[in-house]
Amino acid sequence: PAQIAEAALAAAEAGAAVAHIHVREPDTGQPSRDPALYREAVEIIRAKNRDLILNLTAGMGGDLVIGGGEEPLPLDSATDLAGPLERLAHVRELRPDICTLDCGSMNFAAGGDYVMLNPPRVLRDMAREVQKLGVLPELEIFDTGDLTLVLELLDEGLINSPPLLQLCMGIPYGMPADLATFSAAVARLPQGAVWSSFAIGRQQLPWTIVSAYAGGNVRVGLEDNLYLKKGVLADNAQLVSAAKQLLDTAGFRLLSAAETREKLNLPAA
Repeated sequence: PAQIAEAALAAAEAGAAVAHIHVREPDTGQPSRDPALYREAVEIIRAKNRDLILNLTAGMGGDLVIGGGEEPLPLDSATDLAGPLERLAHVRELRPDICTLDCGSMNFAAGGDYVMLNPPRVLRDMAREVQKLGVLPELEIFDTGDLTLVLELLDEGLINSPPLLQLCMGIPYGMPADLATFSAAVARLPQGAVWSSFAIGRQQLPWTIVSAYAGGNVRVGLEDNLYLKKGVLADNAQLVSAAKQLLDTAGFRLLSAAETREKLNLPAA
C-alpha cells in the first residue's frame, strides 16, 4: 500500500487530478480487496495531499475462472466471487470521492477461462449502495452493450445525472481501439455525461489526443500500459508527464484537482 500511495502522490505532482487505485497483497503481489490495505494507502495519500481525487476500484469479487476442458466444474481456485455489498466493503468504510462500476460481464484476457462477471442485478445493488454512500460511480464501459445498462440505471434513478463514464478501449473481447468503434460508443453516451476514455498498451499515449479531440477526458497509468516507449518501462508519474506534454502541444490544458472536483460536482477537499 505504501508503494501504491507514493505512486499516486507522484502522479499528482506530475499533473494528475484523479488517482485510480487497486491494492495488492504485500507478501505475494496478487490483487486484493482487503479494506485494510485500501485504508493504509488512502491514509498515506491524505496525510500528504488532500486535494487529489481518489477513485477506488470496486471491480474485485467478480472473477469467475471455470475448470478446463470438459469439466467446467469445480471452478478454478483463482475464482473470487463476492456479493455486491461485500465488493463495496472498502468503499463503505473509506468513502472515497469515486469508485468504479464495471457495467457488464465479458470474457477477459486473451485465451484462458476467465470471465469478468457483473450481472445486471448485482450492478443494480451496487449502484444503489454507492448512491446511498454519496460516492460518485465511474461507470466503466468495455463494450457498447454496457451503455444499455447505464441508460437503464439512469431511468431507474440508481445513478445520478450527469453520470461519469469511462470508455475502455482495446481490451481483448471488448471494444477494439479503432476510431469507428470509438465513434459509435461516443454517439451512444447519455446526454450531458462527463466521460473519459483510454486505450491499452502502445496506444495509450496517442489515445489521449483522440479522447481529448472527441470531447472526452483522459486516463493513463500502469493498469493499462507498462511502457513509456518501446523497450522503456514507465512509472505512473512518467506516463502522466508524457500525456501532459502531448496535450499541451495539442492546445489542451489539464484541470487541477480543485477544478476537476467542481466539474464532477464533488465536495471540496
